[in-house]
Amino acid sequence: MANKRIVMYTRKGCDDSYAARAFLRKHDLSFEEIDVEKSPEALEFVMKVNEGKRRTPTFDVDGRTFHCSQFDPRKLARELGLSA
Repeated sequence: MANKRIVMYTRKGCDDSYAARAFLRKHDLSFEEIDVEKSPEALEFVMKVNEGKRRTPTFDVDGRTFHCSQFDPRKLARELGLSA
């Protein structure tokens, strides 16, 4: 997992994004965070990969995208290839 580039698209006030951020930090994973409210390009990307929905957090892990809205730690662990 250390070699993978994790980009997390978030927005201010999103409880699911807050929980995902805490999860990544707890597991000592490096990640880049992009606020979709500050980047029109990021918002466009998130909506494109989520069938027109503004779902946060959305992740891009080495070019593979998925969302974790509603936050589910088991899903996020599985998507990131972490052991349970």
